[in-house]
Amino acid sequence: MTNQEFINFAKFKVQQWLWLDDISTDDIFVVWYSKALQNHKALLATRFTNHYFECTFNGDKGEMYMDVYDKLENKCFKVTD
Repeated sequence: MTNQEFINFAKFKVQQWLWLDDISTDDIFVVWYSKALQNHKALLATRFTNHYFECTFNGDKGEMYMDVYDKLENKCFKVTD
């Protein structure tokens, strides 16, 4: 599986999970991506929901796993010199 094939598949699975008619895979963006050997991992998000999606492709088994995380809180901390 190529990098782009994995990303396209992950976006498609996120789109299916969301069950929103008006969202396309173009509305889902990759926050972070990594590949090691035959394995892929990506964090995905969209502005339509407060969920983060972690997709992991196990190249040995030909399986992709998706974990869904809920954003509970956002805090700002002032950093001074």
